[in-house]
Amino acid sequence: MNEVCKLWINNHEIEAGADRRLMDVLRGDLRLKSVKDGCSEGACGTCTVIIEGRPMKACVQKIGRLEGKHVLTVEGLSPREKDVFVYAFGEAGAVQCGFCIPGMVMCGKALIDINPVPSRLEIAAAIRNNICRCTGYKKIIDGIALAAKMLHENLPVPAEEEYQKVGARCHRIDVEGKVLGTGQYVDDLDVVDLPGMCYGSAVRSRYPRAIVKAIHTERAKALPGVVCVLTAADIPGSIKVGHLKTDWDTMIPIGKTTHFLGDAIALVAAETPEILVQAKMLVEVEYEELLPLTCPADALREGAPLVHESAGSNVLVHEHLVRGDADAVIAASKYKVTHHFETPWTEHAFLEPECAVAIPFDDGVFIHSTDQGTYDTRRETALMLGLPEEKVIVENKLVGGGFGGKEDVTVQHLAALVAYLTKRICKVKLTRQESILIHPKRHQFSMDLTTACDEKGMLTAMKLVAVTDNGAYASLGGPVLQRACTHAAGPYNYQTIDIDGTAVYTNNPPAGAFRGFGVTQTIFATELNLNRLAEMAGIDPWEIRYRNAIRPGQILPNGQVADPSTGLAETLEAVREAYYCGGPYVGIACALKNAGVGVGLPDYGRCRLVVESNIIHIYAGASCIGQGIGTVLTQMISEAAGVPVQSIHWHNPNTATSPDAGTTSGSRQTTLTGEAGRRAAKKLRRDLFAEKGIFYQSTRHPSRYLEGVTVETESPATAALLFSADDLSLLNGREYIGEYLGKTDKMGASVPHPVSHVAYGYATHVCILREDGTIQKIVAAHDVGKIVNPKSLEGQIEGGVVMGCGYALTEQYPLDQCRPTAKYGTLGLFKADKAPDVEAVPVEKKGVDVAFGAIGVGEITSIPTAPAVAGAYYRWSGEFQTTIPLKGTPYSRPLPKKK
Repeated sequence: MNEVCKLWINNHEIEAGADRRLMDVLRGDLRLKSVKDGCSEGACGTCTVIIEGRPMKACVQKIGRLEGKHVLTVEGLSPREKDVFVYAFGEAGAVQCGFCIPGMVMCGKALIDINPVPSRLEIAAAIRNNICRCTGYKKIIDGIALAAKMLHENLPVPAEEEYQKVGARCHRIDVEGKVLGTGQYVDDLDVVDLPGMCYGSAVRSRYPRAIVKAIHTERAKALPGVVCVLTAADIPGSIKVGHLKTDWDTMIPIGKTTHFLGDAIALVAAETPEILVQAKMLVEVEYEELLPLTCPADALREGAPLVHESAGSNVLVHEHLVRGDADAVIAASKYKVTHHFETPWTEHAFLEPECAVAIPFDDGVFIHSTDQGTYDTRRETALMLGLPEEKVIVENKLVGGGFGGKEDVTVQHLAALVAYLTKRICKVKLTRQESILIHPKRHQFSMDLTTACDEKGMLTAMKLVAVTDNGAYASLGGPVLQRACTHAAGPYNYQTIDIDGTAVYTNNPPAGAFRGFGVTQTIFATELNLNRLAEMAGIDPWEIRYRNAIRPGQILPNGQVADPSTGLAETLEAVREAYYCGGPYVGIACALKNAGVGVGLPDYGRCRLVVESNIIHIYAGASCIGQGIGTVLTQMISEAAGVPVQSIHWHNPNTATSPDAGTTSGSRQTTLTGEAGRRAAKKLRRDLFAEKGIFYQSTRHPSRYLEGVTVETESPATAALLFSADDLSLLNGREYIGEYLGKTDKMGASVPHPVSHVAYGYATHVCILREDGTIQKIVAAHDVGKIVNPKSLEGQIEGGVVMGCGYALTEQYPLDQCRPTAKYGTLGLFKADKAPDVEAVPVEKKGVDVAFGAIGVGEITSIPTAPAVAGAYYRWSGEFQTTIPLKGTPYSRPLPKKK
């Protein structure tokens, strides 16, 4: 093997060291940024390139093995191929967060080159080694199939319509950049973009619980190329940060106790990633190891040590919701069933690891971030730096998935600390193993649930005791527990409940937000108990749900009156045929999920429109993590203003230019920020009428059920009028602000029927098994109010369902003495050749009186899946299982052995 090898990359000959990784040469030397670094373990496929006609992962290829070989990346595709893949993936709706997409394109290209007309099974096999966490693969397969057809039949690339209103199946606005790799994620920023950039990383705790006795940094500081070695003593502001509760240590000070293995002890920055690795190994830490608290039972026992001394208890939060006398009603009910349920930890496994780049300016910092809320990142970082918030500016680059796992700061404040103290630009990125360890996970739940009904199967009462492992820090554990409790009774018409929930600190990795926000866990228990009650009452699982389904005007278990948009019964009707004609092994489950934070908390959507050069520029602090809020706002503003989408440009959130629109969480952005955008666009539209001297005619009346909302309807003549880009010249230089407060009642409000949330989505999923126990199909009906973009909606449903199937059947996040033992490739994520077919059935109904009636679906798509799957396997095997992942299925995997 030669020390230097020659190879061909995109038809250009290059030389590189034999011991170097191909990915480093492609991304670093040649700046071919379509090649993504998702894991560096050969597991995720985001770095897929074509080598001598075969798709291969660049992160595990050494240059020395590639002497004389030809390597192709997305950048090397022909102009025709680029145009076709961009159109095909946009038309199919194959792009969400986008981080996996260039790798999928290369798999598709390699397949099409040898098989110009591939079948769907052949496409699924071709991408089986590449993970997508967003789409469920169906639309990626559609995209590759369409690309193959267009290339084989030499079909032209059609032009898109100018006016893409609410309801149009239009392409997402960011498709081209995500397909071709020209869109920037934070890790794509390099020293060419930002000369003088250094690289930072934290030295993490050796033990989940230990006293830090001493930190020796001298040897690391003496290493040439080291920029700094920082400890907690160097932090100018608060050592502790936190999304809601400031209990998360940026670094553990000497003399203090670690809380989990992900705790940072020291922060090192160096001129190169290679020097950084060496320097971290030279930091020596002395510990006094202590016995960790590995589960809530340990943490709750009498005399247990405290995870946080300042908290005074290992109980993070306790919720107790009571309506009526559940014990008495249960005792008097004809049928009752009690079971113990266990749901597991789950890793988000988003494709893009956490990364931030911080740039010093004046006496503040600018942060390029991948997160779910730029203002949250700003607030926490400013707190740590001891700065006014306006001295910290945060801007999202493209965000490669989140699902709740990027709500807490992980790297942003660390990069900012280096930049602020050294006046150097600094990038901090987690390795995949660090990501698996550090960011908050889905909570493990232990639940005891009793549910009762009368002789006709009408639900009468329920009683739940739930204990959750919240891990080392609060994160969003309080709201997650609250939402788990408020939704635990399900989407049904009964009002007697007794729900007791406790979130407990342990020395495990933190738990926080994850798609479903606690409802995924409690609904699993509720829906399975319903199946047993149906048996007792002599009716089937579909019937018991239909009889009890909440309908408009009825009272939800939390006391809120169901508004006219409520469509649970319609989702049940939509799957009725699938349930009764699906064969003997069919399971069903329902769910509800709020849109918006609710429960009396300030919940604002905000949007700012600026007209410049005949273009409407959208500025809103709503992070797009793959759900497509930029496209949603573009469509809504096009509809509300009556202007073509080509005259609208959405900007990534930036705290200096975009108003605070809250966190991308709680399925809230479509409804709240969508309404804010609609309001701003309506102001703009009225000005266009005025400037052109046209009478604007409409009727207005207050909403019947949303406080502070006015419903406006344009006259037919007014509504029919559309404007052109040239018309926008009349408004150049003007700015329009839209704001919407989703006003709700606080928990425990002394009103008969509190409004807990401005909107709810409803869903019913049906799981159909084959004779061999594999899943034939999941039929997922979702009540979403007004559909903004059917293509995007289907993709959200399909991706959420496949994620829910993984939760039910295959995904594992095992812990051994508080230490995660999984790698990305062993998490049990579904791959394309094993992912079940998903039939998305959108149920469109006149929605709430805001945002054109649209209700977010980001979370609910995963909630009913696991109980529907469990119900199907109950009928297949006869075993009623109350713990997931389910055992004894064709998808079952052995639990990893403890080391």
